[in-house]
Amino acid sequence: RFNWSELIPMRLWGRTLGLQTENSQFLLEGMPFRIFGGSMHYFRVPREYWEDRMLKMKACGLNTLTTYVPWNLHEQTRGKFDFTQDLDLEAFLSLAAKNGLWVILRPGPYICSEWDLGGLPSWLLQDPEMQLRTTYKGFTEAVDAYFDHLMPIVVPLQARGPIIAVQVENEYGSYAKDPNYMAYVKMALLSRGIVELLMTSDNKNGLSFGLVEGALATVNFQKLEPGVLKYLDTVQRDQPKMVMEYWTGWFDNWGGPHYVFDADEMVNTVASILKLGASINLYMFHGGTNFGFMNGALETDEYKSDVTSYDYDAVLTEAGDYTSKFFKLRQLFSAIIGQPLPLPPMIESKASYGAILLHQYISLWDVLPSLIQPVKSEFPVNMENLHLNDSSGQSYGYVLYETVIFGGGHLHSRDHVRDRAQVFVNTMYVGELDYNTVELSLPEGQGFRQLRLLVENRGRVNYGLALNEQRKGLIGDVFLNKTPLRNFKIYSLEMKPDFMKSLQQVAGWSAVPDYFVGPAFFRGRLWIEHQPQDTFLKLQASLCLSLPFFSFKGWEKGVVFVNGHNLGRYWKIGPQETLYLPGPWLQKGNNEIVIFEERTAGRIIQSVDIPYLGRTQYVD
Repeated sequence: RFNWSELIPMRLWGRTLGLQTENSQFLLEGMPFRIFGGSMHYFRVPREYWEDRMLKMKACGLNTLTTYVPWNLHEQTRGKFDFTQDLDLEAFLSLAAKNGLWVILRPGPYICSEWDLGGLPSWLLQDPEMQLRTTYKGFTEAVDAYFDHLMPIVVPLQARGPIIAVQVENEYGSYAKDPNYMAYVKMALLSRGIVELLMTSDNKNGLSFGLVEGALATVNFQKLEPGVLKYLDTVQRDQPKMVMEYWTGWFDNWGGPHYVFDADEMVNTVASILKLGASINLYMFHGGTNFGFMNGALETDEYKSDVTSYDYDAVLTEAGDYTSKFFKLRQLFSAIIGQPLPLPPMIESKASYGAILLHQYISLWDVLPSLIQPVKSEFPVNMENLHLNDSSGQSYGYVLYETVIFGGGHLHSRDHVRDRAQVFVNTMYVGELDYNTVELSLPEGQGFRQLRLLVENRGRVNYGLALNEQRKGLIGDVFLNKTPLRNFKIYSLEMKPDFMKSLQQVAGWSAVPDYFVGPAFFRGRLWIEHQPQDTFLKLQASLCLSLPFFSFKGWEKGVVFVNGHNLGRYWKIGPQETLYLPGPWLQKGNNEIVIFEERTAGRIIQSVDIPYLGRTQYVD
């Protein structure tokens, strides 16, 4: 049994010893301690719901919260830092303390986390020689400037706050390109006032390559292979064992299944880990959402981008509801603690607001002249190197490359499209270029015509050895009849709040016809009579009667905005079919919905009270 009811932040305010290791166990302020942790990321959950999720952690029997810190949100523009509103890290950590949760902070600078570029800002890639996650001067100078702003927020929340441990980088053993890098990150933390216990985190294969002297090594896995915890003894003697990431589920990619992990197998494995005397952190306890364009991607045999939902088949759902995993874990932890746990908070009911009509549209081609000033360049320029955003380039979204051609012929990308380009001659759709399709035939035509390539950044790879190659847009020449295209107008379509606000005022919105092919923006209204509640938006095909034959059409691929909030991407290839819309982002009365659709649009979307994340497949 392990009763930690007295070992909570408010009772140990101003502690002097903190978390220590001694004879294969943790001591907290000199008293035996075990970490029962769960991961939840403040940047994936609306601020209004932070406390609800923390109370559910406590009710499950956890005593520690772990969170990453996403550099690419806190410093979106080089030199401009944001720790406000949903990014108010100090408020989040203080709320954890108030609710009796200790914190293991994982400040990176790299965080992986199925998050764009593993949390690193894309403007780092403006440097053609950049070597991410190494002691390359251009990288360490940027990290130092970031830590100079981050650490003054974090340092006071150690002895007089909930932070009991800080992780040095993240899974570096799987990267391990610079033997001096981990020592650099460790000193970057210590020199700025970090005094709590340091940890590293790696899977078994990376453990021995991710070590740094003075930090406790921890391990990540889902299946408890024989000897995996004993293997920790081979890299560090007489130290407590900890599973920093016990994967409670898994993430999904577009075009794949929705992965689930059996609840009984998960709980039995957690019980086995605890029986071996180890501490544990559940990754994820609550996954949340990759709002906006922030999803990451994998590149092993082929490029696969992650879906918008980060439900993860975790202990709580994407919307924070209980699962069978929650109640099974609560039963397990309750038996170990031997004290009554707090009652689980009531779940928030979800709303089904029904059909929402998208009554107006405006073509992307009609938006360009009035809203976006193009960058003119003889050569194609990748989005990170466009002269925008105080010279920080474009980070996310779409880029439109426009040039003039005479005649048609053979268009070849030479694999320079990142990640997917729709190709138009004037406004006529010709086809797509991506990793698998690198050539198209352009129809012949009279005189000069506009060739347009609308390129989507589908998300930067967040794990593996290809981080330095994550520039997006056109990353090199595209050829027409073996001649490289030149003299581009380049339009940045990052779809930031100011752009979306201007879009509402632009002239040219008109009634949606029965059949329309994008790219275009569509808008409609959701009227809410009472206190808004969470809901899920379902973009589905609808029956079209105006064509010569009955057919289903609409929504194919795009992005949804509600009251200026970017909910994320949808794509008909699945698996995800609903987008989570948090109640706090809605208001009584009129709610503005704007959809950017790349191809064929529907007329309606559905607000439903149950999510659908796709056909399931059990994790092997």
